Amino acid sequence: MNGKRIIIVTGGTLGDWALGDIHEDDVLVGSDRGALYLIQHGYSPHISLGDFDSVTAEELSRIRSSSLTFIDCDPVFKDLTDTEMAFNWALAQQPDQIVLLGALGTRFDHSLANVHLLRKGTEQGVSCSIVDANNQIIVINQSTRILRGSYTHISLLPLSLEVTGITLHGFQYPLHQATLQIGQSLGISNVLKESEGHIELQTGLLLVIQSKD
Repeated sequence: MNGKRIIIVTGGTLGDWALGDIHEDDVLVGSDRGALYLIQHGYSPHISLGDFDSVTAEELSRIRSSSLTFIDCDPVFKDLTDTEMAFNWALAQQPDQIVLLGALGTRFDHSLANVHLLRKGTEQGVSCSIVDANNQIIVINQSTRILRGSYTHISLLPLSLEVTGITLHGFQYPLHQATLQIGQSLGISNVLKESEGHIELQTGLLLVIQSKD
């Protein structure tokens, strides 16, 4: 699937906002209740997978019949979350980009685990992001151009123990050859002065969170 974008819709917080992030030529992956969301909005997932412990028997039957490929597993004996299963499948397709929708929600443990999945994608050279109604989250390990879009704020948080050599261009609050360590809030709530900015870094993994209220 080189050149393709894979959208993973999983079982966190979803809404009409998610429909605007789905393009006609995307490969659609439904993870657990995320598969039902796609089907309820007129999409046939290319693959639906998970333990499906959050849907009824009737909904599961609908997911099975409406998906091009269907894979289920025992909820007791599996080692991975449904979202990680879907993410691993997506990585194996070698796409250009993976976008996770519904990856954030009321379960903070699942939300944090999903953010950590971005690290796996970044280390394999695949552009990955988590998107919801108010946030877009990526992980970078090299210099990166950032577009402002509809977001008002941008925050930088280390995902490795420290990130070194951070230099910001086009931001209201500049940094030059800075080091961020886990536990510091220095990178929170910056603002792009123009329509785009540039982040340089030397070592480490950096969470880049664009957000709006």
